[in-house]
Amino acid sequence: MTSMLNKFLFFKYHLSILIICFLCFSFNNKNAKTEKFYKKEISSETFNVIRVAENIYSIVSPSFGLPTPENKGWNSNVHFIVTKSGVLLFDTGSSESIGYKIKRTIASVTSLPVRWVVNSHSHADHWLGNAAFADTTTEIITSKHALTEMKKNGNDDITFYNKVTKGKIGTTRLVFPSSIINNNLKRNFDGIEVEFILTEENHSAGDIIMWLPKHKVVFGGDILSSDWMPIITDDVNIPSLINTLNSIVELNPTKVLTGHGNETTVRSIVRDINLLSSVWKQVKLDSENGSKPEETLLKIKAELEPQYKLLYKNYTTEIERYINLMYSLQN
Repeated sequence: MTSMLNKFLFFKYHLSILIICFLCFSFNNKNAKTEKFYKKEISSETFNVIRVAENIYSIVSPSFGLPTPENKGWNSNVHFIVTKSGVLLFDTGSSESIGYKIKRTIASVTSLPVRWVVNSHSHADHWLGNAAFADTTTEIITSKHALTEMKKNGNDDITFYNKVTKGKIGTTRLVFPSSIINNNLKRNFDGIEVEFILTEENHSAGDIIMWLPKHKVVFGGDILSSDWMPIITDDVNIPSLINTLNSIVELNPTKVLTGHGNETTVRSIVRDINLLSSVWKQVKLDSENGSKPEETLLKIKAELEPQYKLLYKNYTTEIERYINLMYSLQN
């Protein structure tokens, strides 16, 4: 593993995004074609927009994995809501140039300005586009812990993204959120009722989940998954993550919007809970009995692979990392 990649993992990312699997069908669309990694260079002035529900839209990146010269660093999703007087944007992409492209894409849907931005968490691909929305009338919102991480790692993130994209991200200014959420919060954005749910030790420090009770749509950032296994890092607390996912299931969302991958439903959350619970339980038991990770891997492959291999695009390549990580958390 290269030193550059080690540095990247140290600051922001997770090994799970290193693996791309091309073979599995979408969990929620039996007729979906195999989704291949995006290799054609991005050149258009706007991204494709998907209408999720009335006044709710998604811009889904076809690229999953590390930023590259071809994707120009664009490897995560953003979502937006059109209110009566302006747009509420959830995440801004991984560079200032991508942020401006998101801004132009929103302008193709509505002439209303982006008045509010929510940064779901501190990983670079979800907030480095803030500079495109650095208007004095735009409120940028995140959690206290996410802001701390942004300020700590922002410059290193830009350096890394410039290296791996060979400068394709262009010049990116660091623009930090101006509004901090310290607790779960309900807020009305010009007629749109929004509930902010804060989590700890789930994906990163201070992840924000956004819930629209009227529309029954949940915006999960990287806590919620559709096409790939849940993205867990060295800082994860598996029981806490499972509890968070269970609380989202209790909301009974009809649409689940994720930080990577396609729109999905509550079935994906239940699937993730079952997977995480099964692997965690087996690792915990084997660890207490003095077994080694490779022994647990053989058991997991025999018992879970038939059920989950076709439900995740990266199950085969990711499950070993899961087991090794969960062993390291047995303290």
